[in-house]
Amino acid sequence: MEKIKIVGIVGSLRKGSYNRMLMDAAIEVKPEDCVIEVADISQIPLYNQDNESEVPQPVVVLKEKIKSADAILVATPEYNYSIPGVLKNAIDWASRPYDLDVFSGKAVGLMSASIGQMGGGRAQYHLRQSFVFLNAFTINKPEVMVSFAPEKFDGEGRLKDDKTKEVVRKMLVNLIELARILKQSGKVFEKI
Repeated sequence: MEKIKIVGIVGSLRKGSYNRMLMDAAIEVKPEDCVIEVADISQIPLYNQDNESEVPQPVVVLKEKIKSADAILVATPEYNYSIPGVLKNAIDWASRPYDLDVFSGKAVGLMSASIGQMGGGRAQYHLRQSFVFLNAFTINKPEVMVSFAPEKFDGEGRLKDDKTKEVVRKMLVNLIELARILKQSGKVFEKI
């Protein structure tokens, strides 16, 4: 069976990011029938519609990775009850112009890690709204919201919480299944 190709996007540029650690944990526990390649969004300039005719190279690379993937896996922190600007910026670039949106028809898995109790849940809700508009399909369950992240990762950045590992793995199994369904359906999603 052909492996499902997943592109990972981390919504934090911070060294020592718990969300980068969470993405690394997903790569570690992923099922064997998928591959995960993490896209770099650190060099993407601020979105400006005036520049759509000359798309910057980091954006071209991101769009190609998303376009060639079967699914997308996002790991993001929560900033001010929402998603980080760097992640929103990458999504805006990858979805514009609208007739060249690379998210349409894709399966999307969401994860978040936070030092607080909510585990980044509010950021995920905002992401879900964006992906609805972009005609992408987010996995609803299980939700991966890692609260009190400093307690869940060791000093080397490895996820040490077995329960969290299992939830991440179950979400990936569901993401792969949805990606296969969408891929096999061959359905074209009309853009408006």
